Amino acid sequence: MYYVYMLRCMDNSIYTGITTDIERRMNEHFSHDKTYAKYTGTHHAKKLECVWQTENRALASKLEYHIKTLKKQQKEKLIKDHKLNEVLSEKIETDKYCVKEV
Repeated sequence: MYYVYMLRCMDNSIYTGITTDIERRMNEHFSHDKTYAKYTGTHHAKKLECVWQTENRALASKLEYHIKTLKKQQKEKLIKDHKLNEVLSEKIETDKYCVKEV
């Protein structure tokens, strides 16, 4: 399984990433382990906002890319509603992803 996640940072920016182990990756982001993302190293991750699960890396990478191209307002809507189909239905097959409760 692969996970696509969105983190809220201390400056209210939003970081999007992918992983195969959500717990390990969050520990890296929040503890500033040497494997944290460069972005969260300077913007300091504050909160895991949402996570989607999918079966393979190709699907996860596609979702990550499309989320990263969204405007901040659209990202905030995803965080609030967790509904990919309302924001990304014209770009990806949203039924290939399921929300994972955080």
